[in-house]
Amino acid sequence: MNKLNKMISVNIITVLFILLFSCVCFGNSAGPPSILIIVSNAPDNFEIGIGSGTGYSKAKIVDKGVESYYIFYPRELSTIANHTLKIKNDDETFEIPIDKPLKSYNNVFTLDLKNKTLYPGKLLSRSILLVGLRIMLTLIIEGIIFYLMGFRRKKSWVAFLVINIVTQGALNILLNCFSPLASYTIMLSLILGEFLVFFSESIAFPIFVKEHSQLRKVAFVWFANSISLVAGGYIILNLPV
Repeated sequence: MNKLNKMISVNIITVLFILLFSCVCFGNSAGPPSILIIVSNAPDNFEIGIGSGTGYSKAKIVDKGVESYYIFYPRELSTIANHTLKIKNDDETFEIPIDKPLKSYNNVFTLDLKNKTLYPGKLLSRSILLVGLRIMLTLIIEGIIFYLMGFRRKKSWVAFLVINIVTQGALNILLNCFSPLASYTIMLSLILGEFLVFFSESIAFPIFVKEHSQLRKVAFVWFANSISLVAGGYIILNLPV
């Protein structure tokens, strides 16, 4: 049993290493220069622009659930020297300079409307909330399938929770590294990550779950993660990531 425990430990560590290493690689891969500003619960008639006079450009808007993304593409930024945001909210107008030097590829910022503050990157609280919600959704979906396939013992459920928190936690940390609108890249990473999760869990569940046959346990892993893959794809395309 010690050898088996070592085997699953090595596989889980390998999955974590690959996912986190992929996060670093993909997160720093070059892409078209742009500015993306995350705004939660943006009010009606809300507008973000950049530049002034004939060089003024209004951000393109993409809505995803409770978040809106205001985007400036390379063609708007190429003629603008002063990167000061001009924000209009009904009768109120204010400006926020972008102090952080822009990178040569995607630049993500978060706008706090209440405090009129612009933060570089995605807020940690946002990342923790979204990652936690995605893991919780996965646990609910796969937990229902786990129950329907006849797993009842307490030790089986403890193993189910531990294995899924490790594998799905690593996968969702990877997905959180990307720009919110990098849907194509996120989807590819989701598919790659789920494949690694399939592989790891196909080894872990037969070892740590003592109920039922090996075939049923592996069948659960593949069926449950296939459903999770579909749910994850829907979230990437329609909800904040």
